[in-house]
Amino acid sequence: MNALTVENLSVAYDKKIVLENACVTVPTGHLSAIIGPNGAGKSTFLKAILNQLPNKIGEVEILGKAFEPKSLVVGYVPQRNAVDWDFPTNAFDIVLMGRYGHTGLFKRPSKKDKVIAQKALASVGMQDFAERSIGQLSGGQQQRVFLARALAQNADIYFLDEPFAGVDAATEKTIINILKDLKAKGKSIFVVHHDLQTVKEYFDYTILLNKTILASGPTEDVFTPEQLQKTYGGKLFMMQNA
Repeated sequence: MNALTVENLSVAYDKKIVLENACVTVPTGHLSAIIGPNGAGKSTFLKAILNQLPNKIGEVEILGKAFEPKSLVVGYVPQRNAVDWDFPTNAFDIVLMGRYGHTGLFKRPSKKDKVIAQKALASVGMQDFAERSIGQLSGGQQQRVFLARALAQNADIYFLDEPFAGVDAATEKTIINILKDLKAKGKSIFVVHHDLQTVKEYFDYTILLNKTILASGPTEDVFTPEQLQKTYGGKLFMMQNA
């Protein structure tokens, strides 16, 4: 069974096409990078997969089934700028939200749910900040908390939108180690990523995207100068000479 199958996925904003006929099939058990230049539609691609955009066409299957927003098999970590950090709640309660799909939105979390949330916080090194207001945490700490929320879901597939953006080196190392551990457990992870220097070190599978899927496959086969030039064009030259 494939982790993700996308057929002819297209998205338009105000009649402007931002993603066109994207097609990709990714087997289970990979840690996959989604890379491409700014404005390539990477975040749009994730949101369309997760059925967060009404103005899309195409077919998406996750583990062989059409995705449902309440699905327990998918964990999602959005971009930090998509989150209301003034929301009056603490780190532990944010992570506990990851259990709502198991308990139901209006049921009180069980002792088991709380233990799972505590373990998820500890796994990202944030157990000492459980009672801290989410708005009082640093950017890297906030990212760890939202990763812990996804881990508390105990999902089979995880989608992360630029989890390393604006975090320190220690947080980045913590996050990638957690993602590699998830892969070792047979989970499938998809990460919107922007640092080309770490792609080969972090990911075993790569999806190249610029308005559509240009290439996908094992990183050693896809992450080549020829494919990157095709994806980034002149922008790649500027990045290499910055």
